[in-house]
Amino acid sequence: MYGERVVDHAMNPRNLGDLSDADGFAVVRSQCGEVMKMWIKVDGAQVAEVTFWTDGCGATVACGSIATELTRGKDIAEVLAICEEDISQALGGLPEGNYHCASLAVSAVKAAVKDYISLRREPWRKAYRRPWGYSNV
Repeated sequence: MYGERVVDHAMNPRNLGDLSDADGFAVVRSQCGEVMKMWIKVDGAQVAEVTFWTDGCGATVACGSIATELTRGKDIAEVLAICEEDISQALGGLPEGNYHCASLAVSAVKAAVKDYISLRREPWRKAYRRPWGYSNV
């Protein structure tokens, strides 16, 4: 049912945890109730660091993990172009019933980038945020 890469990333997630000095942060909830948090650190126009956390199933963990690998080192425009198919292909495929996991990871990455862009336009907003990693979601 699950390929080797999905199992590997689910059992050994890369870049799991928060990033205290993140430039962008997002919390996204899927239709089935899973939550994914994504933190990004940007250097110049490239994503230098990216981490995630989820309360989802193994496939969701794998999608978050591979999303961080696909995002790291890319410039902002490239990150915004990442899609669900990119996640699925990088994992060697996902069962149809788990495609929403890839969608959650993509949404979290894009929301974190949008947060970064928003904070660059209005840096004063960062002072009014909740502490990283805490959310009512």
